[in-house]
Amino acid sequence: MVLSGPDSFGLRFDHKRFQVIHADGARTFRGRACSRVPKLYVVTAKGGIVYVGVTRQSMQSRLRLGWSADGSTGYYGYAFRRALRVARLHVWYHEDFERSKGALDVETVEAELVFLVRQRRQWPEYQTEIHFHPSSRVHRALARRIFEFCARAG
Repeated sequence: MVLSGPDSFGLRFDHKRFQVIHADGARTFRGRACSRVPKLYVVTAKGGIVYVGVTRQSMQSRLRLGWSADGSTGYYGYAFRRALRVARLHVWYHEDFERSKGALDVETVEAELVFLVRQRRQWPEYQTEIHFHPSSRVHRALARRIFEFCARAG
């Protein structure tokens, strides 16, 4: 399994809408963040990881869904959008998903990453669900690398 990245973005938001902020001032996702490649994304705020997710959608579409959800389908969207106003979004890309278990591999890294957060303190504050799968040494190593990156990036 090969994960590349991260691409990092600033987010400003309220409970109704979000704005993406690039280091160069651009205000939209571009490049790989717009692809349908399986992605693992981590939201950091308040000095730590507050949410971990996976998607095959473009990041714009995935965030739009998380901001527009109202519970009518059983999904209430991102809990952090109601409590925070700024965050960082870090995105990793599953480069060899066609030769592996696809999104299942990314979900496995997601669960291992959330577990690393839990070992140090409580579950990520705004995490609302997680999928568990048997993990390998590779999944756990990738999760540790992402955890360490997020600890440095804040």
